[in-house]
Amino acid sequence: MGSDIKRYGQAKIGTLVLAHGAGAGMDSDFMVAFAEGLSSGGFETILLEFPYMTKRREDGKKRPPDRAPKLVAHYNAVLEELALPGPVIIGGKSMGGRIASMLLAENPIVADGLLMLGYPFAPPGKPEKLRIDHFSAIEKPVLIVQGERDVFGGRAAVEALSLPKNFEILWCNDGDHSFKPRKTSGLTEQENWEAAMNAISKSSLFS
Repeated sequence: MGSDIKRYGQAKIGTLVLAHGAGAGMDSDFMVAFAEGLSSGGFETILLEFPYMTKRREDGKKRPPDRAPKLVAHYNAVLEELALPGPVIIGGKSMGGRIASMLLAENPIVADGLLMLGYPFAPPGKPEKLRIDHFSAIEKPVLIVQGERDVFGGRAAVEALSLPKNFEILWCNDGDHSFKPRKTSGLTEQENWEAAMNAISKSSLFS
């Protein structure tokens, strides 16, 4: 499993496990920036990489993600092998966050909270195909960090949904799926990332 995870910081308070999105692995600028930033608050941050992405790294051949049940099983197996000290918060970027949410819905004892960075509420252009049916089975605290312009679920579309009361949403100003704002906003991607990390560290997940 050595190549499947990368660790940042020390678990003085607890541990945060984050999985990557469908198209970029745990070494993407986004994943590394959030791992480094969030690990400074006393939580060890562990980046988890799914096997299909590790194979892509090894041979350079692009592969689609495995089906969700296989990804959920892998996430669960990694958590079991690590046997992390609590509290443990799981989550990830886009698909990685979705897989973590599916795992927590199936097995509530694996974590104490859930952090999803850019949740893929629905495929772009298909708002009717919502991926939220399992949310009602999650009873732990949940924080979703979402760009206001995210094509997988922007502010207007998400605020029209009836999400469980234990779900909190933090909006990144003018952000897209990776929280990048338009130049006309006067903000930068780095500023949105830093604002998101500051808000995450002060959220109820880390209290």
